Amino acid sequence: MNATSTGALLLCRADPETVRPLAHLLREQMLLTRAGEEWSVLVPEGKPWRGTGPSGGGPEPVDRVIGGWAGALAVGSSWPVLALWWDGDRAGYTLAAGFRRPVGYIWLADGTPVGEDEAMRTFAARLGLDPVLDLQALEELTRPDPESDADARLRGLLAVLTRTGLTLPTGLGPGESADRLRSVAAVQRGVERVEWSGWRDAVRVELDAVESSSLGPWVRGPRARAIAAAQLAAGLPLLLWGARRRSGGWAAAGAVLLAQGALGLAYHRARAGAS
Repeated sequence: MNATSTGALLLCRADPETVRPLAHLLREQMLLTRAGEEWSVLVPEGKPWRGTGPSGGGPEPVDRVIGGWAGALAVGSSWPVLALWWDGDRAGYTLAAGFRRPVGYIWLADGTPVGEDEAMRTFAARLGLDPVLDLQALEELTRPDPESDADARLRGLLAVLTRTGLTLPTGLGPGESADRLRSVAAVQRGVERVEWSGWRDAVRVELDAVESSSLGPWVRGPRARAIAAAQLAAGLPLLLWGARRRSGGWAAAGAVLLAQGALGLAYHRARAGAS
């Protein structure tokens, strides 16, 4: 591993169609392709870790940049995101899942482990790996081994994940430079370019993501329309009853139901007109 081999990958445990909407919100140019039946991989087209940090100082480390992206994707999704990174001095991973605290591990360039063993156990649990065989293989990566450098450690990690269906395209792997990763990803079958297209499109993408999730039937469609109609039907008499009884609480409850029902129907019409 040398200073020119800095690179990073974002592995998402979801198909590209599911990953695409949230990936747009990162406001970064990336290539998105499939990495097995249950996984997708995002490859950065740029090298933000070589630019200026958010405070105007020097460039941010690659692990901080890629880890931040993983956390942002995971918070907005129901699937875990694994960030792999490497530079001339170290290599490691960050696993983000929902609002839980991210977990990570680091190896020095020569393969010396400098992480905490507990991180591997948490890693295995959050990905639903075998608590005996898979965890044993992961714990081997935390023990000294003069024959394994940092790239080999990450390849060992990926080997364990192949049992979950992860299959990275040839050439997308630890130790490759960012330029090499980008060129390999660009020629993959079905690859997509993800880029920021403005807030209006971002909101539309986010709404599409919600509608395609498990909440979708409750947001748009026959079920959502039925709920909105029921809210209107219940809200109006409740509002009138509360007004006649001079009960502010019941009247407010009826007003809330009316507002929710009206907004639900208005949202459905607006989204149908935008389709």
